[in-house]
Amino acid sequence: MTSTSARSAPLNVLGKPLLVCGCSPMTGWYRDGTCQTDPSDLGQHSICCVMTEAFLRYSKAQGNDLSTPVPAFQFPGLKPGDRWCVCAPRWKQAYDDGMAPLVCLEATEDRALSVVSLDQLKEHAHQSIG
Repeated sequence: MTSTSARSAPLNVLGKPLLVCGCSPMTGWYRDGTCQTDPSDLGQHSICCVMTEAFLRYSKAQGNDLSTPVPAFQFPGLKPGDRWCVCAPRWKQAYDDGMAPLVCLEATEDRALSVVSLDQLKEHAHQSIG
């Protein structure tokens, strides 16, 4: 696997340039709006998802409360409709449990394919964001 710094630009799961996932609230490992990761991102925040009430409840029940604001980290809390870079293993767990949120394929980094298949992601594809 090539490192992100060795590539001219990060790629999405469709083999094209990675698009922005969301900037309101600002998401991503780098907090730049994209789901670009690197080897230091042990959670692999690479899947761009559209939040749903069901997924937010599911995530909270798994110990990851994404809906409660945390001002100390400038985190406003997520609400349904927000786009957020979700950890690939967490998305796979939600998928296995029938709770996976919709995915923006164009904004999901290709590194996610080391955890989930393109077919699994396509099953939950949201309409194009670009």
